[in-house]
Amino acid sequence: MGGTKVAFRAEPDGADAHESSFNWPESGRTADDITALHRHAEEIRARTGQPVAAVGVAVPATLDADGRVTSWPTRPFWRGLDLATVLGELFPRAELHWADDGDLAALAEAQASGRANLVYVGVGTGIGGGIVLGGRSVPGPRRGSCELGHLIVARQGERCDCGRRGCVQAEASGPATLRRASAARGARVSFAELRHGYAEGAGWAVAAVEHSCAALAAALVGVGELVRPDAMVIGGGFAAGLPGFVEETSRQAALLSRQGHPPAPIGPAVLGGKSSLHGAVLAARGGTGA
Repeated sequence: MGGTKVAFRAEPDGADAHESSFNWPESGRTADDITALHRHAEEIRARTGQPVAAVGVAVPATLDADGRVTSWPTRPFWRGLDLATVLGELFPRAELHWADDGDLAALAEAQASGRANLVYVGVGTGIGGGIVLGGRSVPGPRRGSCELGHLIVARQGERCDCGRRGCVQAEASGPATLRRASAARGARVSFAELRHGYAEGAGWAVAAVEHSCAALAAALVGVGELVRPDAMVIGGGFAAGLPGFVEETSRQAALLSRQGHPPAPIGPAVLGGKSSLHGAVLAARGGTGA
């Protein structure tokens, strides 16, 4: 589950995997979101023709131990929703697992890349992140999630959805970058226009992207000072769809290096924009502790 869309991956026994997705309804009503989830889950079951044994869900919302949403800044109307019950109704008799999308993405990336010590950040509607050390998610099950997107990188920066100022999410997410580009251009900028403008070297696009990459680099370098990963990877739909974004973030991180302590290499996510989706599959298979 993301801030803009929901992606599904089904792995039936003896058949090829099936992927599909849909965008959340624009009504801002929880009931409409749940109806859309039900409709798509039914389509998935019909296509696979098999009962669902286990389900993993990667979700950016904060959940309590019972699976109730306590916070989701980009979908505030979900607060208080009993997600565990909703999932049980979507997939009756299936074994259910859920965890933070960034944590699951990091585990999937660590497995896909063969690295036991890795930092992941996903840049999309929001910014999620995860840390894997020694092959295990940090901070770990029942200790909360790795909220890399809410590291403060600019004390007087933009207001974040969480209410604070200067979180990396407020400075470097997809919507934040588009807002900055729009302000610089003096007209609303779409993602396609930003991508084209950045490729052509348009000043308004370059400035917006460089600001976001610098903020993200600051967060990654800070985390790197604490955990010393073997590598740091950037995924998420926004980053995956904007050529040069990862490279610019790596360049900005290099500018922040200190003598004798260069930052870990920064590269694109092995799984592209689908790291969280594959992490959800890991959760369904019980390979994450989620």
